[in-house]
Amino acid sequence: MTRHVTFENIERWLKELREHTDSSTIIMLVGNKADLRHLRAVSTEDAKDFAEKENSFFMETSALESMNVENAFSEVLTQIHQVVSKKALEAGNDPAALPKGQTINIGSKDDVSAVKKAGCCSA
Repeated sequence: MTRHVTFENIERWLKELREHTDSSTIIMLVGNKADLRHLRAVSTEDAKDFAEKENSFFMETSALESMNVENAFSEVLTQIHQVVSKKALEAGNDPAALPKGQTINIGSKDDVSAVKKAGCCSA
């Protein structure tokens, strides 16, 4: 959110991403450093409009303040789950149609709180 030149590059990066990935790939535009309001170079409205035009999700975050970081990951995981579920329904009951997977535990809020209390860089 604090560097307009980065925002200007997103269109090119999205083009490259779409050229090299499956069309069902979930893309989320994340505007980080939302806590640095005094240094804002990209408006929320501009970012939302761009994301809508590009058919992607948008969320502002602040890693420093832990604002919306977990929500951004949860939203992406929710969207991925919907895509995979839709593919499973379209494949029907053919057990060979989809690869077998494993459940991945991404932790709980208590796990995140423990990491925050310990600090990221303490020895």
